Amino acid sequence: MSAPPVSAGPDTKLRASRRLLGVDAARGVALIGMMSIHILPRIDEDGTASTAYLVASGRSAALFAVLAGVGLALASGGPTPPRGRRLGAAVAGTLARSLVLLFVGLFLGGFDSGVAVILAYYAIFFAATTPFLGLSARTLLPLAAAWAVLAPVLSQAIRPSIPAPSFGNPSMESLADPVQLIREITVTGYYPVLTWMAYLLAGLGLGRLALRDSRVARNVLVGGAVVAVTAWATSWILLYPGGGFERLEAAGAAGTPIAGRSLELALTTSFFGTTPTSSWWWLAVVAPHSGSPLDLLHTIGTACLVLGAMLLMVRVARTALWPLAAIGSMTFTLYTTHVLLLSGPLPRETDDAFLWHVVVALAIAVPWRAFVGRGPLEAAAARLAGAASAAVMPPTAARPNPP
Repeated sequence: MSAPPVSAGPDTKLRASRRLLGVDAARGVALIGMMSIHILPRIDEDGTASTAYLVASGRSAALFAVLAGVGLALASGGPTPPRGRRLGAAVAGTLARSLVLLFVGLFLGGFDSGVAVILAYYAIFFAATTPFLGLSARTLLPLAAAWAVLAPVLSQAIRPSIPAPSFGNPSMESLADPVQLIREITVTGYYPVLTWMAYLLAGLGLGRLALRDSRVARNVLVGGAVVAVTAWATSWILLYPGGGFERLEAAGAAGTPIAGRSLELALTTSFFGTTPTSSWWWLAVVAPHSGSPLDLLHTIGTACLVLGAMLLMVRVARTALWPLAAIGSMTFTLYTTHVLLLSGPLPRETDDAFLWHVVVALAIAVPWRAFVGRGPLEAAAARLAGAASAAVMPPTAARPNPP
């Protein structure tokens, strides 16, 4: 990594901190995509899925999760997995970050935002990744693929014997029933850890690659496109020429949020985290937030495509992408602000609400990133993580002894 440049301007801040601008830009894409799903209509006037849902539903949240894994990898050594005390320090720092995420997520869950708040789930994602922080990309990427295929099968097998989810957000009140809270976060909720760990493992694997290398970025883009198209095509073949669509219509989806909705529409909007368990054919869908093997593989592929594209685009359009990267550098703060604004100050019923939320994000992120640096919540999480890491490995122990 090169030394910080001496020229003035907002780009200096990002390069001085030696961040991967393409990763931040991809995070910006993820956050704006999630905002569009939270605000814009699900269904157009003609009764079909809206453009926002066709493009971003499921994919933006998956991109967010994959990039969380990338961020954990970059914070714990990048291409070089940590070992020994460095690994212990990385684990301690990650657990500290998860505590901040859990507190903020449970706090936001108490607001009537109409958003399936992801932060409490993220806290458990972070904690669950700690056993894998010392692995290399060569191990993590195949493990992510296997997880994406096998975890949905396990989920489909065990959920019939588990109480139905509440479809409410985890909140401080949820702590009164910890069993239900753990069950929903891990298996039955909007972003169940059991299946979503595939995204974190994929992100960890990607973060262990030399992402600054343009050849690696191209491989990530092309490989992601191949995986995404293959998963989508496989689902289409299984459902239509293969007869799966008719079997699913016959099986029905009683007791789930998609019950009573046309199957064609459900396949293009959202499944609320899991598939119905009335038929094993549900595992053949590629519907957003279904958590099927093909959905996980498709959205991992699209996440890789976006990440690779942003890593390449910043090489030729760095200045143009800087505002998007500024948003992506403080998604914790901006996501929290977005949820709070939807809870009253700027609800989705506001005229041009989506545009206003993007404008607010830019108005906060651009000057803050240019003149301050880390977002306030990011800084708080980093400070706590740094303290936890230092307790395991003091900064003096992290540096080699002078000759």
